Amino acid sequence: MTATEAPMVLAEGVHKRYGRVEVLKGIDLRVERGAVMCVIGPSGSGKSTFLRCINHLEQINAGRLWVDGELVGYRQRGDKLYELREADVARQRIEVGMVFQHFNLFPHMTVLGNLVEAPLRVKREPKAEVHERARDLLDRVGLGDKAGAYPRQLSGGQQQRVAIARALAMRPKLMLFDEPTSALDPELVGEVLDVMRGLADTGITMVVVTHEMGFAREVGDELVFMDGGVVVEAGPPRDVLGDPKHERTRSFLSKVL
Repeated sequence: MTATEAPMVLAEGVHKRYGRVEVLKGIDLRVERGAVMCVIGPSGSGKSTFLRCINHLEQINAGRLWVDGELVGYRQRGDKLYELREADVARQRIEVGMVFQHFNLFPHMTVLGNLVEAPLRVKREPKAEVHERARDLLDRVGLGDKAGAYPRQLSGGQQQRVAIARALAMRPKLMLFDEPTSALDPELVGEVLDVMRGLADTGITMVVVTHEMGFAREVGDELVFMDGGVVVEAGPPRDVLGDPKHERTRSFLSKVL
C-alpha cells in the first residue's frame, strides 16, 4: 500500500495504560483522507488520550498507529518496534496540527507573533511568505483586525480561533481538535464551530473530539462513540445519532441529545 492509498490515520490494536490503569484497550480505526471524523463519549472514555497518541504526545503500549502511511513514533524492523529519536518524532509532529480545550497561546506575543513563531523557528520558512500566510489565515478566521492584539485582549472564542489559525500556519496534513469549544461560554461556541465548518470544506483531514452533536451530524463523515477505552459504535453520524445499535450508545445519547 502506497502512502497515497493509505488512510490518513490508521490505528490497529492501540493500547495505552498509565501504571495499572488501561485507558485504551485495543482501538481499531481508520480515517480516510479528507474526511472529518468526530469522536464522542463520556469523560474518561479515552477520547483525548487517543488523540494525543496520534500526535505521539502519548506513547502507545501496544498496537500500531500510522499517519499518512508512516508509523508514528517508531520504526519497525522485522517484528520489533524501535522508538524514534526525539528529532524524528518532532519532524512527524510538524505535519499534524492540534487544537486543545485551552488555547495555549503565547501570552507575551501578539496574535500575529503567535502565528509566525513556529513556521519561522521550526520550519525556517521565508519571513515575508510566513507573514503573508499568517495574515491570510487571520482573515479566514475573521480576525484580520486583531493581528497586533495580545491574547489577554481577546475573548475565549477569539483566542480559540487564533489557536486554529496558528495550527494551520504550519500547513499540516491532519488537524486534531480536542474538545475545542468545551472551555468557551455558550455564546462563543458558534464562532469557533463556524471556522471548523469552513476548514472541513477545504478538504483537510480532521479528527474532532467533541460534545457538539449538531456539528458532528452536520459536518462529520463518520461518528465514533467511545466508552471504557474501546470503540463501541461507529458509522455515519446520522445513523449513529438517529438509530444507535448499541445500548451503551443509546444510554449516552439519551443524556446529551
